[in-house]
Amino acid sequence: MISSRARVAVLLFAVSLIAGQISGRDFFYNLAYAWGALLVVTFVWSRLALSGVQIRREPRSNRAQVGQLFMERFRLTNASRIPKLWIEASDDSELPGYRVTTLAVGLGFRGPSQAGAHRAVTVTVGLGPFRSRSWLVRTLCTQRGRFRLGPLTLRSGDPFGFFPAEHEVAGEQHIVVLPMIEPIPSFALPSGRLPGGEALRRRTHQVTPNASGVREYMPGDSFSRIHWKSTARRQRLIVKEFELDPLAEIWVVLDACSADHYCLSEEVVPEPGEGAQIRLPPSTEEYGIAAAASLIYHFLQRDRAVGLIAYGDARYVIQPETGQAQLFRLLENLAVLKAQGDLRLDEVLKVEGLRIPQGATAILITACTRPRVLSAVQRLSHSGRQPALVLLEASSFGGPEGAAALADGAARSGVPVRLLRNGDRLAESLGGGNNILPLGRVA
Repeated sequence: MISSRARVAVLLFAVSLIAGQISGRDFFYNLAYAWGALLVVTFVWSRLALSGVQIRREPRSNRAQVGQLFMERFRLTNASRIPKLWIEASDDSELPGYRVTTLAVGLGFRGPSQAGAHRAVTVTVGLGPFRSRSWLVRTLCTQRGRFRLGPLTLRSGDPFGFFPAEHEVAGEQHIVVLPMIEPIPSFALPSGRLPGGEALRRRTHQVTPNASGVREYMPGDSFSRIHWKSTARRQRLIVKEFELDPLAEIWVVLDACSADHYCLSEEVVPEPGEGAQIRLPPSTEEYGIAAAASLIYHFLQRDRAVGLIAYGDARYVIQPETGQAQLFRLLENLAVLKAQGDLRLDEVLKVEGLRIPQGATAILITACTRPRVLSAVQRLSHSGRQPALVLLEASSFGGPEGAAALADGAARSGVPVRLLRNGDRLAESLGGGNNILPLGRVA
């Protein structure tokens, strides 16, 4: 790669050489030698500028969350005997709001860079032989999803900028930004029950109060599951098997049909600083996913088994489990979910409704205002399931009216209803406030 400055230097070299041949004066020949030597020296310098240079990124985690800081440390090392005058490390990541800063190590300068969006540029000055420099990048996560980190590009060159050198570091990483969660003080549900004492014959890897039997130990089984009496009697390791607890089972059913989601044109707001409260985009998709994430967190913190059903860009069906691993499993699926489904909520319930056992609770999250939603809720209730409805008021997101009438009809049927409007705090709307709660049916 050759810069415009180098082209000017080559032109001056040619002019000096021609002038020397025409005039025969030593001055022009000496000038041509000087320009030629400068071009050769700077060319060799640029070829050695990135030799032995290594850069490594060390993210604190491969997961972050909306509203939190994502931090990663970079370490730049000069593994050669040749000192480096300056090195620019450019990171072309997809993470929205990726911090754009310039750090000049050794000169004490720090200021904004002119790089493009989502590009972090760091300039290191004066990196000696076998020396290294490190810096920390903090990024406030403002959008859920799965994003690429990298690739990294190293740039350097000669002091005059004649021959820029560039090297792209192979290897990319990815980060999953989990949806925003607001702690909910309470969420009253219909009391789950198991009609007729019917047992739920489904095995689980979680330890539940329902022990269903024993089996031989397999690699990976926890020692806490060992049944010592059977082990002593049979002279080999025997572990207990458990079944799901139907009284603790909750299904979050998220409506991800593209035809029933609405979004207002988002205003351009300045990037929030550290510690600032993140505002959800005025979209029923984002509000619905944030509501689902908050409810999942709320119930898993209370040792309830929670599952997920959503038909969006893909089929998301996750069996109810308890524990921290289940929390991250559900949040990671919500992080990448897109409301691009073709099946409406009532159609999804027809397909997956049998998966929800009798006595379990189904929390439906939807922005649909059609009567078919109320019919689906009533069918769940009549079949022995315990439905609850989180209704996104579509009119506040630029959609049609009808949410209030639908909520009133569901409440008259004895179904707990939460209304969520654009601009509402999730903790207040999901936890109570102006929502409709039929007190005769809540636990």
